[in-house]
Amino acid sequence: MPSWTDTVRFAFQPVVNLTTGGVAALEILARPESGDILAQARRDPGLDGRLAALAIRSAARKETLLPLHVNVFAGTLADLGRLTALRNEVREAGRLPWEVTVDIGPPYTHVPQHALLEAVSVLRGEGFRICADGIGDGDVPLRLLTDLAPELMKLDVSLLSRPAAVRAMRTLCEQLGALLSVEGVETELQCAAAVSAGAQLAQGELFAPPARLPSADVYVPALPTGGGTAPRSGPSVRQFVRPAALLPTTASAGQVRALLTGSPDVSGVLLVNPSGVPVRSVHRSRFLLSMSGRYGHALYADRPAARLGDPPRTVGVDATAWEVLDVVADGDRDRTSDDVAVVDRSGRCVGVVRLADLVRALSENRVEEAAGLNPLTRLPGSDAITEEVDRRIAVGRMFALSWLDVDHFKQVNDGAGFAAGDELIRAVGRALQLTASEATRVGHIGGDDFLVLADPDTLDPLASSVLDTPWTAGGHDITLSLATVLCAPGSVNDHRQASACLAPLKQAAKSLSGASWVLGRAGLPGHEIRRGTRTAPREPHGHTLIG
Repeated sequence: MPSWTDTVRFAFQPVVNLTTGGVAALEILARPESGDILAQARRDPGLDGRLAALAIRSAARKETLLPLHVNVFAGTLADLGRLTALRNEVREAGRLPWEVTVDIGPPYTHVPQHALLEAVSVLRGEGFRICADGIGDGDVPLRLLTDLAPELMKLDVSLLSRPAAVRAMRTLCEQLGALLSVEGVETELQCAAAVSAGAQLAQGELFAPPARLPSADVYVPALPTGGGTAPRSGPSVRQFVRPAALLPTTASAGQVRALLTGSPDVSGVLLVNPSGVPVRSVHRSRFLLSMSGRYGHALYADRPAARLGDPPRTVGVDATAWEVLDVVADGDRDRTSDDVAVVDRSGRCVGVVRLADLVRALSENRVEEAAGLNPLTRLPGSDAITEEVDRRIAVGRMFALSWLDVDHFKQVNDGAGFAAGDELIRAVGRALQLTASEATRVGHIGGDDFLVLADPDTLDPLASSVLDTPWTAGGHDITLSLATVLCAPGSVNDHRQASACLAPLKQAAKSLSGASWVLGRAGLPGHEIRRGTRTAPREPHGHTLIG
């Protein structure tokens, strides 16, 4: 009688990096030829554990170098704890634990959460990556999701139709330091929505269907850039991580040569110690050049490959793309094409980044930023500010949104000339930028209107920098008006509501004489006059606020 293992085959589906368009990993999917063994595995932790082990064995037979994702039900992990069979197969396959991500899937109902968290802690301590799978199409409790603190969260594609939920998950990922992936992507519209939602990874029929043989050949549509404006420090290095080719420090030069010649897409090999910490970096071209010399193979083939390697260049998983460029720039100029190893908080390698990927993405980012800058002040427009307002609302962060303009600016242009008016606007923009803290965003939304997003405790020096400065244009004294709304967590739902709260404060500031500043609080009546004196209403000011 045939064993149940004879009726199960495994397929491999690529997980695609939406920034680089490369394959980041392969998910191993069980495909029973008869019966419903997956339903049985849901009820039988022992069976599910053996399926996970067989998945790793199947990948080992296919000799793929890509990182792997293996599926395990939450109940299995809580019941079996250490997943001994899986761990043994990983070791026998010559894989390192940090090359394997355990995708924990629903159901979570009736799963003992304490036992599940203990099992996750053990696996993570050994180096395995943890993924929360099936979010949006399962029953994972939000509190448990936070306690799991996975390195990756996989959203069901159906969740893309609920932008508020996706924004919440993206915010949670940012706070936990997790990557966001969307699974089940079948159309280019869904792919674009995933990118817009801030997902770094995706998988589905659009890119490549599950196949019996592992493959890095995927279709990737022309990808739009991700939603939101990158912070000043630059995009996260996590967006650019590629799989690393890893070998132990004891590997011979012959072993490295076999890996490189059999894998033309591999640009280098990292030699890691038993804990997965990079010790030496072997660059493809320099290594093969040494081996191809007249006596190269005879001299080096059976000797440690580390002799032909260099000290690795490393950055932490929390680094930015600009910090990676700093690492490259500070090193030997002959090594600018070397991969940079990305390491976790324990120093273990989680992948590599390539300089070409970073330069391409940062160049595109700069072009987009430049397209959104005001040509007069080179400050971003309202879109950059409103996106950051929405982000701070989503994470529950208190903020102050301010509007600033020049009083009677039309008269300035009419009396002093447009050149004097332009120079005044540039000077005000420079003053705001010079005073702005790291968390402050300054935008020029047109004409003489500026928007400033800041933390409340930075308001006083910012106001002083523009209201206490003597401004002149064409020999005439000029005053400015400032209106600020403080938005506590929960007081506004989006930037439109914040804008609506700011509108009456703008009118109040314009009704005062001299340099003026009016401050109000979202959701509360009234306002505080911090600068200026009451007088008859000034001329109406017709510029449009954000919204």
